[in-house]
Amino acid sequence: MEDVQSRHDAREIPLEQVGVSELRYPITVLDREADRQQTIATVELSVNLPHHFKGTHMSRFIEVLEAHRGEVTMFTMPALVEDLRERLEAERARVCMRFTYFVERAAPASGARSLLDVEARFIGESGESGDELFELGVRTPVTSLCPCSKAISDYGAHNQRGFVDIACTFTPDAQGERQMIWIEELIEIAERSASAPIYALLKREDERHVTMQAYDNPVFVEDMARAAAVALRADARVASYRISAENDESIHNHKAFARTSWRRP
Repeated sequence: MEDVQSRHDAREIPLEQVGVSELRYPITVLDREADRQQTIATVELSVNLPHHFKGTHMSRFIEVLEAHRGEVTMFTMPALVEDLRERLEAERARVCMRFTYFVERAAPASGARSLLDVEARFIGESGESGDELFELGVRTPVTSLCPCSKAISDYGAHNQRGFVDIACTFTPDAQGERQMIWIEELIEIAERSASAPIYALLKREDERHVTMQAYDNPVFVEDMARAAAVALRADARVASYRISAENDESIHNHKAFARTSWRRP
Protein backbone atom coordinates (compact mmCIF):
# COMPACT_ATOMS: atom_id res chain seq x y z
CA MET A 1 0.00 0.00 0.00
CA GLU A 2 1.18 3.54 -0.70
CA ASP A 3 3.01 5.36 2.10
CA VAL A 4 1.05 8.60 1.88
CA GLN A 5 2.88 10.22 4.80
CA SER A 6 6.15 10.06 2.86
CA ARG A 7 4.80 12.05 -0.08
CA HIS A 8 6.65 15.27 -0.85
CA ASP A 9 5.25 18.48 0.62
CA ALA A 10 5.92 21.60 -1.45
CA ARG A 11 5.08 24.22 1.21
CA GLU A 12 8.61 24.07 2.68
CA ILE A 13 7.47 24.50 6.29
CA PRO A 14 9.22 22.28 8.85
CA LEU A 15 7.30 21.31 11.99
CA GLU A 16 9.06 21.40 15.35
CA GLN A 17 6.85 18.71 16.88
CA VAL A 18 4.34 16.19 15.54
CA GLY A 19 3.09 13.16 17.39
CA VAL A 20 0.45 11.80 19.76
CA SER A 21 -0.78 13.16 23.09
CA GLU A 22 -3.29 12.37 25.84
CA LEU A 23 -2.37 8.69 25.58
CA ARG A 24 -2.97 6.87 28.88
CA TYR A 25 -0.54 4.07 29.62
CA PRO A 26 0.44 1.94 32.64
CA ILE A 27 3.98 2.47 33.91
CA THR A 28 6.10 1.42 36.87
CA VAL A 29 8.30 4.03 38.59
CA LEU A 30 10.89 3.84 41.34
CA ASP A 31 9.61 4.36 44.88
CA ARG A 32 12.11 5.28 47.61
CA GLU A 33 10.20 3.44 50.32
CA ALA A 34 8.47 0.58 48.47
CA ASP A 35 11.02 0.04 45.66
CA ARG A 36 8.41 0.17 42.85
CA GLN A 37 5.06 1.91 42.34
CA GLN A 38 2.58 1.24 39.56
CA THR A 39 0.60 4.13 38.15
CA ILE A 40 -1.08 5.42 34.98
CA ALA A 41 0.74 8.02 32.89
CA THR A 42 -0.66 10.48 30.38
CA VAL A 43 1.89 10.32 27.58
CA GLU A 44 2.94 12.68 24.81
CA LEU A 45 5.40 11.48 22.16
CA SER A 46 6.70 13.69 19.36
CA VAL A 47 9.42 14.17 16.74
CA ASN A 48 10.34 16.98 14.41
CA LEU A 49 9.17 16.77 10.78
CA PRO A 50 11.37 18.11 7.93
CA HIS A 51 9.70 20.45 5.47
CA HIS A 52 9.74 17.98 2.58
CA PHE A 53 7.68 15.25 4.32
CA LYS A 54 3.89 15.41 4.23
CA GLY A 55 3.39 13.60 7.54
CA THR A 56 4.77 11.21 10.10
CA HIS A 57 3.81 7.62 10.92
CA MET A 58 1.58 7.87 13.98
CA SER A 59 1.34 4.12 14.55
CA ARG A 60 5.09 3.90 15.08
CA PHE A 61 4.83 6.06 18.20
CA ILE A 62 2.64 3.43 19.86
CA GLU A 63 4.85 0.61 18.61
CA VAL A 64 7.91 2.17 20.26
CA LEU A 65 6.06 2.80 23.51
CA GLU A 66 4.77 -0.77 23.52
CA ALA A 67 8.29 -2.10 22.95
CA HIS A 68 9.47 -0.25 26.07
CA ARG A 69 6.50 -1.12 28.25
CA GLY A 70 7.42 -1.53 31.91
CA GLU A 71 9.61 0.45 34.28
CA VAL A 72 10.12 4.10 33.35
CA THR A 73 12.98 5.94 35.06
CA MET A 74 15.78 8.37 34.30
CA PHE A 75 17.81 5.28 33.37
CA THR A 76 15.29 3.76 30.91
CA MET A 77 13.83 6.93 29.37
CA PRO A 78 16.88 7.77 27.17
CA ALA A 79 16.67 4.43 25.35
CA LEU A 80 12.94 4.94 24.71
CA VAL A 81 13.44 8.45 23.32
CA GLU A 82 16.39 7.46 21.14
CA ASP A 83 14.48 4.45 19.80
CA LEU A 84 11.61 6.79 18.94
CA ARG A 85 13.90 9.17 17.09
CA GLU A 86 15.50 6.36 15.08
CA ARG A 87 12.21 4.60 14.34
CA LEU A 88 10.67 7.81 13.01
CA GLU A 89 13.92 8.81 11.21
CA ALA A 90 13.82 12.20 12.92
CA GLU A 91 16.45 14.71 14.01
CA ARG A 92 14.88 15.12 17.46
CA ALA A 93 12.41 13.22 19.62
CA ARG A 94 10.63 14.06 22.85
CA VAL A 95 8.62 12.04 25.39
CA CYS A 96 6.63 13.52 28.28
CA MET A 97 4.91 11.32 30.87
CA ARG A 98 2.67 12.87 33.53
CA PHE A 99 1.42 10.68 36.34
CA THR A 100 0.04 10.61 39.87
CA TYR A 101 2.55 9.54 42.50
CA PHE A 102 1.56 8.55 46.04
CA VAL A 103 3.56 8.99 49.23
CA GLU A 104 2.46 7.58 52.58
CA ARG A 105 2.17 10.12 55.37
CA ALA A 106 1.80 9.94 59.14
CA ALA A 107 -0.20 12.79 60.65
CA PRO A 108 2.03 14.96 62.88
CA ALA A 109 0.26 14.38 66.22
CA SER A 110 -1.97 11.30 65.99
CA GLY A 111 0.28 9.35 63.64
CA ALA A 112 -2.76 8.42 61.49
CA ARG A 113 -1.49 7.19 58.13
CA SER A 114 -2.81 8.13 54.69
CA LEU A 115 -1.68 8.52 51.10
CA LEU A 116 -0.87 11.94 49.63
CA ASP A 117 -1.08 12.27 45.85
CA VAL A 118 1.26 14.55 43.92
CA GLU A 119 1.63 15.30 40.22
CA ALA A 120 4.92 14.08 38.75
CA ARG A 121 6.36 14.04 35.25
CA PHE A 122 9.30 12.70 33.27
CA ILE A 123 10.49 14.53 30.16
CA GLY A 124 13.08 13.01 27.84
CA GLU A 125 14.61 14.44 24.66
CA SER A 126 17.13 13.08 22.18
CA GLY A 127 18.93 14.59 19.16
CA GLU A 128 20.87 13.01 16.33
CA SER A 129 24.03 14.81 17.49
CA GLY A 130 23.98 12.64 20.62
CA ASP A 131 22.63 15.28 22.98
CA GLU A 132 19.95 14.09 25.38
CA LEU A 133 17.92 15.46 28.27
CA PHE A 134 16.06 13.97 31.19
CA GLU A 135 14.00 16.22 33.45
CA LEU A 136 12.10 15.23 36.59
CA GLY A 137 9.20 17.44 37.61
CA VAL A 138 7.03 17.33 40.74
CA ARG A 139 4.10 19.61 41.68
CA THR A 140 3.58 19.42 45.43
CA PRO A 141 0.58 20.85 47.33
CA VAL A 142 1.50 22.90 50.42
CA THR A 143 0.05 25.33 52.96
CA SER A 144 1.23 28.92 53.18
CA LEU A 145 0.40 31.66 55.68
CA CYS A 146 0.79 35.32 54.74
CA PRO A 147 3.51 37.20 56.71
CA CYS A 148 1.88 40.56 56.01
CA SER A 149 -1.52 39.41 57.25
CA LYS A 150 0.07 38.07 60.44
CA ALA A 151 2.07 41.25 61.04
CA ILE A 152 -0.82 43.71 60.65
CA SER A 153 -3.63 41.71 62.31
CA ASP A 154 -4.56 41.80 66.00
CA TYR A 155 -5.17 38.05 65.80
CA GLY A 156 -5.09 35.38 63.09
CA ALA A 157 -3.72 35.51 59.57
CA HIS A 158 -5.04 34.39 56.21
CA ASN A 159 -3.61 31.19 54.80
CA GLN A 160 -4.18 29.18 51.67
CA ARG A 161 -3.27 26.06 49.79
CA GLY A 162 -0.44 26.52 47.36
CA PHE A 163 1.72 24.47 45.02
CA VAL A 164 5.46 24.30 44.52
CA ASP A 165 6.44 22.92 41.12
CA ILE A 166 10.08 21.86 40.80
CA ALA A 167 11.65 20.57 37.58
CA CYS A 168 15.34 19.66 37.51
CA THR A 169 18.03 17.96 35.47
CA PHE A 170 20.94 16.03 36.97
CA THR A 171 24.72 16.18 36.89
CA PRO A 172 26.85 13.13 36.01
CA ASP A 173 28.90 11.25 38.60
CA ALA A 174 32.62 10.44 38.36
CA GLN A 175 31.86 7.64 35.91
CA GLY A 176 29.80 9.92 33.67
CA GLU A 177 26.48 8.40 34.73
CA ARG A 178 23.58 10.71 35.51
CA GLN A 179 22.99 10.94 39.27
CA MET A 180 19.55 10.27 40.66
CA ILE A 181 17.21 12.38 42.75
CA TRP A 182 14.10 10.74 44.21
CA ILE A 183 10.63 12.12 43.65
CA GLU A 184 10.28 12.15 47.44
CA GLU A 185 13.29 14.46 47.77
CA LEU A 186 11.68 17.13 45.60
CA ILE A 187 8.46 16.78 47.60
CA GLU A 188 10.40 17.32 50.83
CA ILE A 189 12.15 20.41 49.43
CA ALA A 190 8.80 21.87 48.38
CA GLU A 191 7.24 21.24 51.79
CA ARG A 192 10.17 22.73 53.69
CA SER A 193 9.86 25.89 51.63
CA ALA A 194 6.22 26.38 52.68
CA SER A 195 4.48 27.15 55.97
CA ALA A 196 3.28 23.57 56.50
CA PRO A 197 2.77 20.31 54.60
CA ILE A 198 -0.55 19.00 53.27
CA TYR A 199 -2.06 15.76 54.62
CA ALA A 200 -4.93 13.64 53.34
CA LEU A 201 -5.98 12.62 56.86
CA LEU A 202 -5.88 14.84 59.94
CA LYS A 203 -7.49 14.27 63.34
CA ARG A 204 -8.34 17.23 65.60
CA GLU A 205 -4.96 17.18 67.34
CA ASP A 206 -3.25 17.08 63.93
CA GLU A 207 -5.28 20.03 62.64
CA ARG A 208 -4.23 22.03 65.69
CA HIS A 209 -0.59 21.11 65.09
CA VAL A 210 -0.63 22.06 61.39
CA THR A 211 -2.49 25.32 62.03
CA MET A 212 0.06 26.45 64.60
CA GLN A 213 2.97 25.21 62.50
CA ALA A 214 1.83 27.41 59.63
CA TYR A 215 1.29 30.39 61.95
CA ASP A 216 4.83 30.05 63.28
CA ASN A 217 6.28 29.84 59.77
CA PRO A 218 4.69 32.54 57.55
CA VAL A 219 5.98 32.76 53.97
CA PHE A 220 5.20 34.75 50.85
CA VAL A 221 5.02 32.94 47.53
CA GLU A 222 8.38 34.60 46.79
CA ASP A 223 9.83 33.00 49.92
CA MET A 224 8.73 29.55 48.80
CA ALA A 225 10.41 29.90 45.41
CA ARG A 226 13.63 31.22 46.92
CA ALA A 227 13.81 28.61 49.69
CA ALA A 228 13.41 25.79 47.16
CA ALA A 229 16.07 27.40 44.97
CA VAL A 230 18.58 27.59 47.83
CA ALA A 231 18.08 23.90 48.61
CA LEU A 232 18.49 22.84 44.99
CA ARG A 233 21.61 24.94 44.40
CA ALA A 234 23.22 23.32 47.43
CA ASP A 235 22.71 19.84 45.95
CA ALA A 236 25.62 18.90 43.69
CA ARG A 237 23.40 16.42 41.85
CA VAL A 238 21.27 19.24 40.39
CA ALA A 239 22.44 20.55 37.01
CA SER A 240 19.53 22.95 36.47
CA TYR A 241 16.12 23.75 37.85
CA ARG A 242 12.87 25.55 37.13
CA ILE A 243 10.69 26.48 40.09
CA SER A 244 7.15 27.81 40.11
CA ALA A 245 5.44 28.59 43.41
CA GLU A 246 1.74 29.41 43.34
CA ASN A 247 -0.91 30.31 45.93
CA ASP A 248 -4.69 30.01 45.56
CA GLU A 249 -5.28 33.24 47.45
CA SER A 250 -7.90 32.95 50.18
CA ILE A 251 -8.89 36.66 50.41
CA HIS A 252 -8.42 37.61 46.74
CA ASN A 253 -10.10 36.43 43.56
CA HIS A 254 -6.77 35.65 41.93
CA LYS A 255 -3.63 33.58 42.36
CA ALA A 256 -0.15 34.76 43.32
CA PHE A 257 2.95 33.19 41.81
CA ALA A 258 6.75 33.41 41.69
CA ARG A 259 9.07 31.67 39.24
CA THR A 260 12.81 31.24 38.90
CA SER A 261 15.28 29.08 36.99
CA TRP A 262 19.01 28.35 37.14
CA ARG A 263 21.67 26.31 35.44
CA ARG A 264 24.90 25.20 37.12
CA PRO A 265 27.93 26.99 35.55
